[in-house]
Amino acid sequence: MTKWQKIIKLFTTFFRIGAFTFGGGYAMIPLIQKETVETHKWITDDDILEIIAIAESTPGPIAINSATFVGFRVAGVLGSVAATLGVVLPSFIIISVIALLLNEFQHIQAVKYAFWGIRAGVLALVLKALINMYKKCKKNVMAYIVMALAFICAAILGIHVLIIIVACAVIGLVYSLVKKGGNEQ
Repeated sequence: MTKWQKIIKLFTTFFRIGAFTFGGGYAMIPLIQKETVETHKWITDDDILEIIAIAESTPGPIAINSATFVGFRVAGVLGSVAATLGVVLPSFIIISVIALLLNEFQHIQAVKYAFWGIRAGVLALVLKALINMYKKCKKNVMAYIVMALAFICAAILGIHVLIIIVACAVIGLVYSLVKKGGNEQ
């Protein structure tokens, strides 16, 4: 496959993901994983975990960041542009059309039920992404402690997500340095 064929395939793959996933970036993660790892074998399961972790901790939506990182890994700068445009373009088109039509149809009960169903489906996709990431992450007592503390800080204490991510990164770094230091003695 030539580089231009890869770039076109990146665009069409991420365009499909962007067009057929409702609910934002977290709902797209299982589809991104399936397409990039299982279908096209562009990256590995370990790569997708790293990409998602980086995409989550960098500014911007996780789906766009993930598309950009995957595109770059597969076909360089042009690959990142193609994947990013592919994942963004469907939402842009759909939102533009909805903005034009929403006022005309928002009072219809069937439209309200459709959006209710979409929200339920999105929740299921987000939970699937959570379960898949949980299964693939290395687990130990420290990981469970950090996970529980991060959840408490975000869900109960309302601490900003960026602060939690930075704190988790610092805890992970310190833990690995202490553990590495303990193994050398």
